[in-house]
Amino acid sequence: MMKRKFSLQCPMPETDFDLVTLGHGSGGRLTNQLLDKGIFSIFKADELQKRDDGAVITLNGPVAFTTDSFVISPIFFPGSNIGELAVNGTVNDLAMCGAVPRYMSLSLIIEEGLKIEDLWEILAAIKISCEQSGVEIVTGDTKVVEKGKGDQIFINTTGIGEILPGARLDTSRIKEGDTIILSGQMATHGISIMTVREGLSFESDILSDTRPLHEMTIDLIRQFGHDIKLLRDPTRGGVATVLNEIAVKQKSGIELIDDTFPLDPQVNAACEILGLDPLYVANEGIFIAVVSLNAADRIVDRLRKFSAGKNAAVIGSVSQDHPGKVIVRSGYGGKRVVGMLAGDQLPRIC
Repeated sequence: MMKRKFSLQCPMPETDFDLVTLGHGSGGRLTNQLLDKGIFSIFKADELQKRDDGAVITLNGPVAFTTDSFVISPIFFPGSNIGELAVNGTVNDLAMCGAVPRYMSLSLIIEEGLKIEDLWEILAAIKISCEQSGVEIVTGDTKVVEKGKGDQIFINTTGIGEILPGARLDTSRIKEGDTIILSGQMATHGISIMTVREGLSFESDILSDTRPLHEMTIDLIRQFGHDIKLLRDPTRGGVATVLNEIAVKQKSGIELIDDTFPLDPQVNAACEILGLDPLYVANEGIFIAVVSLNAADRIVDRLRKFSAGKNAAVIGSVSQDHPGKVIVRSGYGGKRVVGMLAGDQLPRIC
């Protein structure tokens, strides 16, 4: 399995232990050693260094606020790990609100027996991802649970961001004729996890596409503010589930064209082997945009200027036909209804 290796310029701290023990969650000396040599030595925000139970921060104007928990298995996967995923997932939730990410909380639930070197690499990934996204961790919490009561490590985050002045994102603004854009190739993250779980191998590794999306969304809102109706990141449940949620809420139909879907050939092959529809597979590095028809081509061209948006494509439109349903039309003229995901197709994917 290929995984991205995260490292800090400073070496891993010297400790008297190689594994996390229950004592590290007791609140005593071991807890303070873990926090001092781990958390507080890595994350330097002034508010965090006060070690209070919360943080006082300053923001101007309306804010976006989100929280999420990350329980992915395995915690190290092709291209990334749970630490980077936690930061990117939080940043992207803020981005979908039309916000500039600013602050995060970080709570770790660690299972007794986690290797310290693994914890250190996860913390390194969090630090590097925060620096890339421009967010600061200003408060948090650490707990340790008994062996068998967790799965190595769970991460909970809360994110706060400032809403961009031109952001007007609301399903109520969607109307007939609006265009649906996908910012990149779908199903890559979910399939990267499943290839590890199922032991599949391909000519080249399928790597998770987890990445921060805020630079693209900020740029789109600044350039095309009025024409950007809605942004959504299709994580659990995939593209189909998000579009069904929009169709039901807006009481509109959505029509997709299957030969326009951006999809890596190896990801598509893996989906066929595993019997999965890529429309339902989880994503972490793409977003859906519902935009005005007259601006759609310019928005796609703009997205393609970003490395993360080079595969952006129009995949469908909003229709008054079949309200509340998502229809996929094939290049041969056939069509099928794509409903809401029933059950959990890919458990523990984020």
